[in-house]
Amino acid sequence: MQKIKLIDIFVAFLYSGLILLGGGYVILPILQEELVKKRNWISNDELTDYYAISQSLPGLISINIAILTGYKLRGKSGAVVGVFGITFFAFWMIVALSSVITKYTFNPYVQGAFWAIEIAVVILIISAIREMWEKSVKDLSTFVIFFLTLVIMLTTKISPAYIIIASVFIGIGYKSYTQAKNREVDND
Repeated sequence: MQKIKLIDIFVAFLYSGLILLGGGYVILPILQEELVKKRNWISNDELTDYYAISQSLPGLISINIAILTGYKLRGKSGAVVGVFGITFFAFWMIVALSSVITKYTFNPYVQGAFWAIEIAVVILIISAIREMWEKSVKDLSTFVIFFLTLVIMLTTKISPAYIIIASVFIGIGYKSYTQAKNREVDND
């Protein structure tokens, strides 16, 4: 693979950071378009893996994805440049708008703009869920774990962290059981 220029990494994440509204759940379709489809730097599976890893790491999902992708492309310098790119516009927008935003928060035009942004964010989240669903649910066992996790999260007040940890152990246990069962069949 050809060595990717640091400026290209910066520009790709700069563009993604510019149109990123709504947080980490929105970034998957944006980065999929920029990094997978347009630039062909990483595969769809790699991006989905980076997204899943980024959700479990401390910090912002978008920054974690920029670190993982930048590191894959150019090592430590790629990771640093990716973070600068993804955060550049957000940082300067906060600086520019911090003094103005409280003054105009109750303006009907500003509220209308926020309403429109909220709708766009919901659509992007649904798109991210669809992408993750296609990559994650592989068989009946993963669907059962997903469904049970969803029911538990919606009907109890158990912390999602405990549910995720339990799901990981259930998944590992089930995978170990099926692999052991397959080895027994192969040995017979």
